[in-house]
Amino acid sequence: MEGIAMRYFVLFLFAFVMWLILTWPADWQHIIVGVIVSIIVMVLFGRLAVVGEVKMFDPKRWAWFIVYLVVFIWECIKANLDVAYRVIHPRMPIKPGIVKVKTNLKSDIARTFLANTITMTPGTLSVDVDGDELYIHWIYVRDETVEGATKYIVGRFERFLAKVFE
Repeated sequence: MEGIAMRYFVLFLFAFVMWLILTWPADWQHIIVGVIVSIIVMVLFGRLAVVGEVKMFDPKRWAWFIVYLVVFIWECIKANLDVAYRVIHPRMPIKPGIVKVKTNLKSDIARTFLANTITMTPGTLSVDVDGDELYIHWIYVRDETVEGATKYIVGRFERFLAKVFE
């Protein structure tokens, strides 16, 4: 029973902190509403949202998550500039296609995070996830082989996500 209570508490805490971030600077009315909304979220989604042991409090994971965010922001800036170049270039040099990449990530949350990261990076879009394979629409296919596409697309993020989620 202790593990279940901890799961619900972590969900409540996460929801409340997100509420505070979104409503900052918060006055006492926002805080009261935030507590109420967080309790509702905890009751409705407690069983669904948090599965497995709680690894959220490990400082190493947070440090790796910060590193991941820095890498993601840098890759996002580079991808934005690349897509902007392709849009304003007179001949619009694109070579679109769907490529298959493989991931070594084992947990569903890590794979979901990877797919969402790829989608949020301009020029790529996650189309499907099938086990350890992802199908990605790429604005300029540099390498059609699974290994090459995996290196270009997944290699930038996978090692950091593995340290955060696995």
